[in-house]
Amino acid sequence: QVQLVESGGGLVQPGGSLRLSCAASGFTMDYYAIGWFRQAPGKEREGVSCISNSLGPTFYADSVKGRFSISRDDDKITGYLQMNSLKPEDTGVYYCVVHRGYCSAYVWSEGWVRSRSGSWGQGTQVTVSS
Repeated sequence: QVQLVESGGGLVQPGGSLRLSCAASGFTMDYYAIGWFRQAPGKEREGVSCISNSLGPTFYADSVKGRFSISRDDDKITGYLQMNSLKPEDTGVYYCVVHRGYCSAYVWSEGWVRSRSGSWGQGTQVTVSS
């Protein structure tokens, strides 16, 4: 059974930075993608960023391009999301996701994740407020 342990959320002022981590265990996929969705109050969950192995694409939502950076450590089976220049609209619960195969290069959706045997973390709260 896949287990995802998330860390790094919290409260930060606008313009600040946070780094999310997601450590995965319990799976034996030959190749996998790891990333984050987020859900703001009253809104649907949206794909934020996803990273494939070295052969596949990396996805960023338009709203975070140039501010967020995703990376992975395959030895530790861990993903990282560096979030800079945070804005109040980045506030929400961030969910780590792992799935087979590659990220979508264009629209990384829950349907994409579901069709690739995705697993979800419990979520970590990110609040951007002064």
